[in-house]
Amino acid sequence: MTVAQVRDGAIGLAILGAGMIVNDFLSVARDLPDFELIAIFGLESQRGPLDELASTHGIRTVYTDYEECLADPDVDAVYVGLPNHLHYAFARQALLAGKHVICEKPFTLNLSELRDLRAVATEQGLILIEAVTTQYLTNYRLIKEAIPSLGDLKLIQCNYSQYSSRYSAFRRGEVLPAFDPAKGGGALMDIGIYNIHFVVGLCGEPTSVHYTANIERGVDTSGILVLEYPTFKVVCVGAKDCGGPVRSLIQGDGGTIVMDGPPNVCESFTVLKPGEEPRQVDEKVHEHRMVEEFLAFSKMVRALDFEDRDARLAHSEAVLEVATVALDSAGIRLGA
Repeated sequence: MTVAQVRDGAIGLAILGAGMIVNDFLSVARDLPDFELIAIFGLESQRGPLDELASTHGIRTVYTDYEECLADPDVDAVYVGLPNHLHYAFARQALLAGKHVICEKPFTLNLSELRDLRAVATEQGLILIEAVTTQYLTNYRLIKEAIPSLGDLKLIQCNYSQYSSRYSAFRRGEVLPAFDPAKGGGALMDIGIYNIHFVVGLCGEPTSVHYTANIERGVDTSGILVLEYPTFKVVCVGAKDCGGPVRSLIQGDGGTIVMDGPPNVCESFTVLKPGEEPRQVDEKVHEHRMVEEFLAFSKMVRALDFEDRDARLAHSEAVLEVATVALDSAGIRLGA
């Protein structure tokens, strides 16, 4: 399809993977009329689940050969919903085939891979963004707009702790990708990356980064990330080996923002100020967190909005820089 055809009709989407995040996306795909579900790709061993997803969600074609998937002329864009360590190679191949790409977090396992993808997307004249919901949510934008009313910032606290069923398997000796350092697993790159996106999107890059982690068999199962800014401090807790209240606090000398729930959902938030009634804010566009990021992606693809693409990529690179320093400070090495 030509760019003009994409602008006039639905954007043909190929979905890579059949895991939880893909199932989550497909649950709301019907609310994204800008996209037509052209294809789903996975391993031949996944053929049963792939066929079932295709049948349930009206996906036109199931592919187990990636080159054949990318050769489909009706595929304009690719959603990479594969395990972390596969993001780079599959996103790069899609870009080289002339397809726009929205790739699940974490974008890549290291900065050189992300910078290479960015260079390829620029050279090919394609849209490439990270599928990290926080950055596209209306409630998140409203948090950012409310921060100046808090006075001088002093502290930010984020706690995203959620016991993982995969951790139970890990303790039994079964190492799934979520806890495999060779495949980019671990708490920071899975659940903690949302905390980093949340903070860096609000405050920019910190002046120093330090990560203290609980490490088992070379992978961080939970940890505390400390980010320092010139005039305030940030503490981010991310855990997959234990649960706890999931909450973010932004504290200034003139008030506080309280957001209950994960930073990748931003369900609502409350502004607390001395002498005033609490003000609850909730202006989300859709009940499901993934809708707004795909709406933004479709808008970028239709307009070939490279300025927005580059701003989003710069943010993703800043986040990965923080994550890289954090992992280094804890002595954690990801990738084969």
